Amino acid sequence: MTQQAKPLAGKTALVTGASKGIGAASALALAEAGAHVVLTGRDVRSLEAVEDRIHEAGGSATIAPVDFEESDGIARLAQAISTRWDVLDILVISAAYLPSLSPVTQIDRKEFGRAVTVNILATQALLAAFDPLLKRAEGARVIGLTSSVGADPRAYWSAYGATKAAFDNLLESYGREVEKIGNIRVAILDPGATRTAMRAKAYPGEDPKTVKEPGVVAARIVELVVNGYETAHRERVAEPG
Repeated sequence: MTQQAKPLAGKTALVTGASKGIGAASALALAEAGAHVVLTGRDVRSLEAVEDRIHEAGGSATIAPVDFEESDGIARLAQAISTRWDVLDILVISAAYLPSLSPVTQIDRKEFGRAVTVNILATQALLAAFDPLLKRAEGARVIGLTSSVGADPRAYWSAYGATKAAFDNLLESYGREVEKIGNIRVAILDPGATRTAMRAKAYPGEDPKTVKEPGVVAARIVELVVNGYETAHRERVAEPG
């Protein structure tokens, strides 16, 4: 991509869950489009590998490892970022935790608690912590990655689906609260069937080659960020071809 074709040059993006899967692909795609990408996640080595790929391709990135289960993790992340950047133009919330699939009556409380922390509490904390930086941007874009089970309950998916329903509600509520007082726009994106470790955990017998690669979702995220959208925009990423 030539310098003239870098529509996100000068923009700063934060991608959660950037160590693998859709988060990593999104970070790579945003960097290719010219953004400086802050990569956050728990796996330091994997974050470094994504950062190396971005640098090798001529992009710009910084890693900021954080565990969303730590009570002060997001606050520390926000403070570190705000000391270096005055604004945050793009926030992609990709990090998520999938509990074991089970009937409602047999949900593992420990796993459910972790899902609530990562999928719900961390989302609220991210929006609260980065709201000031987002409001300083000329046209901030927030994109949260959801799942169809949040809006369409499915047997055995209740623990994850319940947290994604709350995730969607938090994001859209935030978007409605800020749409009239600034230029922040919030979208909720359902990746659909995508070749990720989370998908493999949920569907262990599935041939990964039968579902799309994370790069397809990442490309759509960049397209949305570049072209813009109205708050409360929701879509499911179509299969390629």
